[in-house]
Amino acid sequence: MIHPGEQFYPKGVHWDDPIERGSLPGLLSNAVSQFGERPAIEFRYRTISYTELETLADVAAAAFLRAGFGKGTTVALFLGNSPDHPISFFGALKAGARIAHLSPLDGERALSHKLTDSGARVLVTSNLATLLPTALKFLEKGLVDRLIVCEDDHWGSVGNPHAPIPDSPAIVTFAKFAEGAAKPAQWPDVAPDDVALLQYTGGTTGLPKGAMLSHGNLVSAVSIYEVWGRPARLERNAIERVICVLPLFHIYALTVVLLHSIRLGNLISLHQRFDVEAVMRDIEVKRATMFPGVPTMWIAIASLPDLDKRDMSSLVMAGSGGAPLPVEVAKVFERKTNMKLKSGWGMTETCSPGTGHPAEGPDKPGSIGLMLPGIEMDVVALDDPSKVLAPGEVGEVRIKGPNVTRGYWNRPEESAQAFADGRFLTGDIGYMDTDGYFYLVDRKKDMIISGGFNVYPQMIEQAIYEHASVQEVIVIGIPDDYRGEAAKAFITLRTGAKAFSLDDLKAFLAGKLGKHEIPAALEFVDQLPRTPVGKLSRHELRNQQPQSQPAPQRTQQLATGGRS
Repeated sequence: MIHPGEQFYPKGVHWDDPIERGSLPGLLSNAVSQFGERPAIEFRYRTISYTELETLADVAAAAFLRAGFGKGTTVALFLGNSPDHPISFFGALKAGARIAHLSPLDGERALSHKLTDSGARVLVTSNLATLLPTALKFLEKGLVDRLIVCEDDHWGSVGNPHAPIPDSPAIVTFAKFAEGAAKPAQWPDVAPDDVALLQYTGGTTGLPKGAMLSHGNLVSAVSIYEVWGRPARLERNAIERVICVLPLFHIYALTVVLLHSIRLGNLISLHQRFDVEAVMRDIEVKRATMFPGVPTMWIAIASLPDLDKRDMSSLVMAGSGGAPLPVEVAKVFERKTNMKLKSGWGMTETCSPGTGHPAEGPDKPGSIGLMLPGIEMDVVALDDPSKVLAPGEVGEVRIKGPNVTRGYWNRPEESAQAFADGRFLTGDIGYMDTDGYFYLVDRKKDMIISGGFNVYPQMIEQAIYEHASVQEVIVIGIPDDYRGEAAKAFITLRTGAKAFSLDDLKAFLAGKLGKHEIPAALEFVDQLPRTPVGKLSRHELRNQQPQSQPAPQRTQQLATGGRS
């Protein structure tokens, strides 16, 4: 059976190629046996080899076991991008515990919920001034019993502000916690079906819920990417230098950068934060070969005034994920660098993999690509998740595969509602074309219903990005006295660009959008809100709006047709 899009797969790759299962400690051990002293992570002034990484993780695992954090327990990680993350991550997993990732950019309410919901009674954090004070609040509130504090300057001082570590029996430095910990006679048995990670998601409509990602899910996710990229890898026969500015607590960085790089023996150039010039130095001076980013990072790079003169020749992979990539940004990047910037799709519940673009294949601007090996995707009716739609029809995207979660922690009802006919309902609205390429038009919860028409903010944003003065844009629905809801565009301008009127915007969009999709209101802002991984956040923007906005004045009759 030929699956949709399989005819465009890289030569030698088939949809039914074997996908591995296993455990994450096994993934690291296999990498050490193959790559040994090869550098695994470069951070600040230090390089950590594969052997050293496993040795440090084993010490952490022994310490977790000694402290009683093994099988059946949850270890929460409240860390930024430093080697402390993979050491504690692999250490806790080897001890048999499951991990709960906490985002350093979340608010206290969400973080407190994640700690309570996950059952974690121990928190691994850092003495960075941006982390430790918040972690201490959790201890004071009784949300955790133990704080393990990693010392940031252990990896070399770069002037980061640190907070003092209080003297308390409930608080211990990581060095003290691990001191003298001896390996057990036998490590706990870790099975592929064991939950490895509670990755919290879906907080846009309430409190976040923890997707249960098993060891098997995560190893299969890495294997899917490995199978997809095998022909290109064999042709290059090189050790890749992968830039990691994406936060390791997010599934995109965890799978695509950390786990995938370890599986293949690549070098991770680890950064604590995104800085466009630091990334460019990695590319131009250190000759980085791969850079997975999110759209806001590519917007910053594409906006560099001298990008067409910068040396990007070392890059063999420039990828965008985490959010829809504006088509216009990809066009500008390609025009200035002569490189293709393509966007794949995945989500927390799939451990990242979903779709990808083959190196050779039809040029499909705006597409998220083909379903990857081992993954089944289709599109179903919005009012009937069991009714599969024909190519070209817009509906909700469903997915099934060895990388897909089995549900949400402590949420049996929501877990059951998330599946139809054994396939996970993604909440993404889109369609598949006759070649098997998928396109997303929006998130189901972001759809605006305007005068009975379905209006997709993402489609409006894509059109607005074509305006030469626009740096970034978010479109949300606002109350409208005639249509019920209408679109409003919030725009940041490029440096030196002048603001324009709503009428100017409407004239610019005429012919690009249907009349019912044209924004009814416009606001220029200095900056737009973002999620912890740098994605523009419609949810946060909505929260920032006054509870009762005046309805925009009706300026035109509704169109008689549109997307549905």
